[in-house]
Amino acid sequence: MNLHIAVARLTLVLAALLFVLSAWAKPAPGERPMTLTTATGTLHGTLWLPAAAGAKLPLVLIIAGSGPTDRDGNSAGLPGPNHSLKLLAQALAEGGWASLRYDKRGVAASAAAGPREADLRFDTYVQDAAAWLRMLRADGRFGPLVVLGHSEGSLIAMLAAKEADVDGLVSLAGPAAGAANALRSQLAGRLPPPLAARNEALLLALERGETVTDVPAELAALYRPSVQPYLISWFRHVPQSVLATLKIPVLVVQGDTDIQVPVADAQALQRARAGVEMSVIEGMNHVLKAVPADLPSHLASYSNPALPLAPGLAPRLLQFLAPLALPRPVTPMPPLAAGPAPR
Repeated sequence: MNLHIAVARLTLVLAALLFVLSAWAKPAPGERPMTLTTATGTLHGTLWLPAAAGAKLPLVLIIAGSGPTDRDGNSAGLPGPNHSLKLLAQALAEGGWASLRYDKRGVAASAAAGPREADLRFDTYVQDAAAWLRMLRADGRFGPLVVLGHSEGSLIAMLAAKEADVDGLVSLAGPAAGAANALRSQLAGRLPPPLAARNEALLLALERGETVTDVPAELAALYRPSVQPYLISWFRHVPQSVLATLKIPVLVVQGDTDIQVPVADAQALQRARAGVEMSVIEGMNHVLKAVPADLPSHLASYSNPALPLAPGLAPRLLQFLAPLALPRPVTPMPPLAAGPAPR
């Protein structure tokens, strides 16, 4: 074989090999799976890298809300998806931020990691979120780290921020009062007087940390014995009180057409501590879509993935995140104390 031809072929092979290696070392932007291994099962998530992916990317950990809500913001209890959290991750990527959203323990792809209902505790979700944050902080690809929680995920984010090293927090449509008070508000005026009295007695017992055996059939969906330990663990945390203890930058965002969490909750969270930023997004509902205030429009939006995010949401988030994207300042080492002159 001609020496020049052999050298040319070898050069092409080396170039192809270098291309493959460079692609492996620096993944292409977009979505890719990511997992967290725990002692009781694997949690599954999606990492979304922005197009301008580089070293030390700023990243947001997105935590979904209550019930069987998956990493994309969709619930098994609804007739269709809304993709609210997936759309949020896309908006963050377009603004230069990476994100990681995940299926909570027992939900969607992380279903196998879920314990029996009687063994589940709210703090389990907090420990999982903190573990994701610690893993992301240790990952050399990422720099500034912010945690964002939607709805019930807001409280999980606050508690996880106390256990892990983060640079900021976003509470998105998060309640301010404890979950027991939220249940009181939601059920107020909707139960006949005898059942309302029994509901209050059940809530008071659970708030004291006591389980109850004689639950009326009408209330069993809320207070069945197997779910009571979870409720007790959840009720002891009050978002407004937890937020007051955080020392990091915080943004509270609320939609003014949200029929699940009112603007008053966002205002209460802002009052929890000096320096908390708050924004009310005009026309935004609980699943982050811009819809009129009428109930049929709201219900339809919960299962409509074609509806975009409320237009004011992403710009406000990116405005808050912009200063947090800067690398942490390096603290200079103190000068060494002068020692005795050498002899």
